[in-house]
Amino acid sequence: MKFIENIFEGGLWNSRFIILAAVVGSLFAGFAIFYIATIDVWNLVHHVVHYGDAEMTEAARKALHDSTVTHIVEVVDGYLLATVMLIFSLGLYELFISDIDQAHGSKSSSKILVINSLDDLKSRLAKVVIMIMIVTLFEQALNMKMQTPLDLLYLGASIALIAGALYLSHAGEAGHGADAEHEDDHEDDTEDVAEDKEEKAHH
Repeated sequence: MKFIENIFEGGLWNSRFIILAAVVGSLFAGFAIFYIATIDVWNLVHHVVHYGDAEMTEAARKALHDSTVTHIVEVVDGYLLATVMLIFSLGLYELFISDIDQAHGSKSSSKILVINSLDDLKSRLAKVVIMIMIVTLFEQALNMKMQTPLDLLYLGASIALIAGALYLSHAGEAGHGADAEHEDDHEDDTEDVAEDKEEKAHH
């Protein structure tokens, strides 16, 4: 029975490698979105170079200006989505397969790529998703036609809700950091007490 148990538990534990399909798939999806957004930037630059042409009318220049701003927002949205896929891929790998030694050993590595728990992964993804939603709302606001005072009121309310969401997000992060610092101080105090007891026992 012990032999069968070891085989079953080994197979069960090694089944986590199936997550590599999600890791590789998310990575390729992120690369694809990066490629699409970069091509959009190239096309955007290709059209913007004609903005200063003398033969362009004011109406055409205004249309190009509005279109350029909208496309820039779309590019930012695309890069943020690609970042989500990259964080998701690296986070899954660290949680289920192994730590990324280069990320943990390099001082210049981004802290957002170091995932210690599922909560860390969800927190980092949630922040980027919130930014995507804000950028998407900004894109819709640029194309929104103000026809009634109520439309302006809706826009102001959406901006206020976004500001509140960002405030709560930063407040929660600050509270989490304070709790972590308090736990570290408590651990340091515990270690100091233990060292004092060892010194007294030694004397």
